[in-house]
Amino acid sequence: MIYLKLFIAFFIPGIVGYGGGPASIPLIEHEVVSRYQWMSTSEFSEILALGNALPGPIATKMAGYIGYEVGGVFGAVVGVFATVAPSLFLMIVLLQFIYRFKDSPRVKRLSKIVLPAIAVLMATLTFDFFKTSYQSSGVWITLGIAVVSLLLLEKWKVHPAFVIVGGLALGAIFLS
Repeated sequence: MIYLKLFIAFFIPGIVGYGGGPASIPLIEHEVVSRYQWMSTSEFSEILALGNALPGPIATKMAGYIGYEVGGVFGAVVGVFATVAPSLFLMIVLLQFIYRFKDSPRVKRLSKIVLPAIAVLMATLTFDFFKTSYQSSGVWITLGIAVVSLLLLEKWKVHPAFVIVGGLALGAIFLS
């Protein structure tokens, strides 16, 4: 019965918490503290602080931790699944819908409008990253990292995850 309660406690905020993890935190707090009384408000605030300190989506981290505290490893799995299930279900349904109408002129027109907007947003983000890197590390280090990354990705076809890990190691060793 505890696993069903865990599922409901995290599924409801996943459905009604439009706006991502931060928007669903008060809903999770209501379910966990007020409705099921699995913890106090101060304990919840400590979990929230811990979740904010770690990288990744806040709602799934909180669901995993609270699920583990309430129902062990399986409780953590149930909590995380209940948190991502609404988004997962909607993505599958919407992808089926888009796949069905992929040859529609309206969908093709929408793609032609959306793709340039995404490209501009990514270019802006890249420019901001370069500007920040240039201000903190200098022009030569910034250009060096960009050129080496480009060569690793395009010429030698190194997986992007390895390039990212290499960049993190470089920053940890030389730039700290």
